Amino acid sequence: MLIQFRVENHRSLRDEQTLSLVADSTLDPADPRLIRVPGFEEALLPAVALYGANASGKTNVVGAMGFMREVVITSQRLWEPEGGTPQEPFALSDKATESSLFEVDFLLDGKRHRYGFVLDSAAIEEEWLYTFLDGEARVAFERKGETFEFGDQLADENNEVIASLTRGNSLFLSAAAQNNHRLLRPLYGWFGSMWFEFHQGATPSIPARAQLLRRIFGAERQLSLFSDIESELDVRERQRESIRRLLQSADIGIKDIKIEKQKLLFMHRAEDPAREVWLPLSAQSAGTVALLNIAVPLLDVLAGGGLLCIDELEASLHPKLALELLRLFNDPKHNPHGAQLVFTTHDTNLLGNTLGEPPLRRDQIWFTEKDQAGATHLYPLTDFHPKQQENIERGYLQGRYGAIPFLGDLLAKGD
Repeated sequence: MLIQFRVENHRSLRDEQTLSLVADSTLDPADPRLIRVPGFEEALLPAVALYGANASGKTNVVGAMGFMREVVITSQRLWEPEGGTPQEPFALSDKATESSLFEVDFLLDGKRHRYGFVLDSAAIEEEWLYTFLDGEARVAFERKGETFEFGDQLADENNEVIASLTRGNSLFLSAAAQNNHRLLRPLYGWFGSMWFEFHQGATPSIPARAQLLRRIFGAERQLSLFSDIESELDVRERQRESIRRLLQSADIGIKDIKIEKQKLLFMHRAEDPAREVWLPLSAQSAGTVALLNIAVPLLDVLAGGGLLCIDELEASLHPKLALELLRLFNDPKHNPHGAQLVFTTHDTNLLGNTLGEPPLRRDQIWFTEKDQAGATHLYPLTDFHPKQQENIERGYLQGRYGAIPFLGDLLAKGD
């Protein structure tokens, strides 16, 4: 589970910015939506929303997290040895020639880790991993250039051999995973459990994800021979229930999904309520396909834990459907493994009570705003200490928290 993400000098994120998923202890600490992990004192949030004007840098925050994941997953395996790195520094100042920093604080199997790195356009300058024991950070490894130091926790592994195989433009964590490092491969897997959905303005397709849907809605004979059948069936049924609930909330006429002869079939509402009409994936609308494109990673993280990041949530989902998505993450019954959702949006319905009880806690709301130099600033609603009865949606639209377009300037330019 993600505790916090820190980034500096990536695209419009010129200065150090931090996104925290730690719950504010002054806001209903007994809230059942919060994620609690034995041995970790602070409760975590199952979801956070990023609001802000167009081009304010919301996407860059999510993109920075995705960039960090890609460096971890691909630097040793796919990058050219002499190809440098794909660094994207802030381009509008001297920062364009400086290094970029990325760091995550996270929980894995109940243990807290802090991992990060610094890179420039040519190579990895620094890399570090700290593991927390009894509340104190202990060095697992530290790297500066081609110099590595290892803590006692990694003493039994072939660290020096792997370090010698780590290229200048590759992460040690990436190289360790490629060489089956027993202790570091699970951390590499944590990054692999992340999903990112970026709105590209095009209709998404799901051929690469159909396999997961087939597994969820497939026959019992497809279960692993080594799994606990009853437990696996219970997980499957929760997944099926979640996707049915999502599709029914979308009101797109789909009542159920099944697998038949390795093909996904969707049951549509017919004029005769007693009649079942099953249609293939190829017959579904673009909106249905877009919904399924999100549903697949959604079900994956809900089933096993993980992080789902969605850019422009409202681009694919109706407000009521976005609300249902939030409810799935906020409901421990559907989210038993502490999966988390980070998303950008302009949908102010999620800030108020138009759709019933406010779907977001106040510590789940973050804003981005650009200054006159083009640098993005990321900050939480809680910085403003809003009163308990304050209408957050109205306050946001009135500019009380910043992060909205400067309409006056736009109108002046149009005169």
